[in-house]
Amino acid sequence: MNLKLTLLFLFIAAIFMGCSNQNQKKTEKIKPNILIIIADDMGYGDISCYGQQSYQTPNIDNIAENGVKCTDFYVPTPYCAPSRETILTGRFPLRHGLVNNPCPDAGINDIGISKSEITLAEVFKENGYITKCIGKWHMGHKEKFFPVNHGFDEYYGILYSNDMRPVQIIENKDTVEYPVDQSLLTQKYTKKAIEFITRNRNKPFFLHLCHAMPHKPLAASKSFYTPDTPNDLYSDVLKELDWSVGEVINTLKKLNILDNTIVIFMSDNGPWYGGSTGGLKGMKATTWEGGIRVPFMIDYAKEFPKNKIVEVPCASVDIFPTLLSLTGIEHHQKNIIDGQDITEILKGNSTSHGAVFSMFRNEIMTIRKGNWKLFVDKPQCGRLPANWVDPRGPDGKTILAPVEGQGTPEQYPGVVPTKPKKKIQLFNLKNDPTEATDLSEENPKIVEQLMKEYKKYKASCESKKNK
Repeated sequence: MNLKLTLLFLFIAAIFMGCSNQNQKKTEKIKPNILIIIADDMGYGDISCYGQQSYQTPNIDNIAENGVKCTDFYVPTPYCAPSRETILTGRFPLRHGLVNNPCPDAGINDIGISKSEITLAEVFKENGYITKCIGKWHMGHKEKFFPVNHGFDEYYGILYSNDMRPVQIIENKDTVEYPVDQSLLTQKYTKKAIEFITRNRNKPFFLHLCHAMPHKPLAASKSFYTPDTPNDLYSDVLKELDWSVGEVINTLKKLNILDNTIVIFMSDNGPWYGGSTGGLKGMKATTWEGGIRVPFMIDYAKEFPKNKIVEVPCASVDIFPTLLSLTGIEHHQKNIIDGQDITEILKGNSTSHGAVFSMFRNEIMTIRKGNWKLFVDKPQCGRLPANWVDPRGPDGKTILAPVEGQGTPEQYPGVVPTKPKKKIQLFNLKNDPTEATDLSEENPKIVEQLMKEYKKYKASCESKKNK
């Protein structure tokens, strides 16, 4: 081959390689970004698109207006840690093994996410995504449990609840702030989220934004806090959360990547005192509807219609397989996934969904299928006495937040449950959303069918080969 032909060949090869690289970059660009925003202890009725009328949350509402809002969406436990691990793994707590909350100031230090669990962050990272977790983790506070050891490239936040001592901010693996002025938490988390999105606007990213609020102690920045009316601290906090959502969404818009971003907004469980269940019975730490039914909305313009309302009972175990489906990722793992891909349900093309379960500590408590909800064990019905003093309340030294305006036991967030007369109870939630009338005696066949399904599922979760 003479020199001219050699040079011509090299020139054509360079053009071909350039086109190939450009096509590869285009392919990478169309991978959708993932943004999951989780509020802590936000009740079903705490935002205006779910019925809150005392204040407005327009930015959060816009996610529902531009996408899909679920009216009957469930988390597996009415408290934090197991619920949060289920979101990231698609596995029921009996399956992934974290059934209680890690708690440093109570000496519960040795529980957390297992190294055998595969998280969304790990899957996305394997598929070219940049990953970051901001805010509350609560899946273990020893280093082996840290987010950066479970698929997240970066982490910034408090590793557990914001009322557990020591309240300190960790960045990746290092403590960077102690004590923490909690009035600045929402602002700091928002700033970190915007910085991460801006820095990675040309790459596919997964941002897991887990706010501290409105978990106690409540706190808001000077821009939102109204000390002259301390009794409305809860609404101050929610207004700032709404502001945060607006800032993050507006950043996606300005960078022209919102349409290529799957946005999810939800809560990890029901509300504490001072919040609102939207008229549902119970609250956080109970498996009545007020403890396990949470607001959930998803916006992804490429797939979902605008202002769609879905009434099919779905659950947080569904998030893992649904996101993999929407991103086109085929993930072959040995771990059993309890959720299902609900893409067609969210589009309004299907109403087919399996049973939804809830649990408390080591026991399954309820099964929901269609309109029916069966309690297989007696639900939690206690409440704190009116003179209760929070041992983890603001003290001006280790927990920095306003003293006035914190929720009290007098502010029960939902319909107050009474102690049930029997263990097995059946409710038709379509006709009786407040779980007022037990229909178990009138519908023995339905009870029998649901009990069979419950026993089968429980056996599956407890079988080692199905772990």
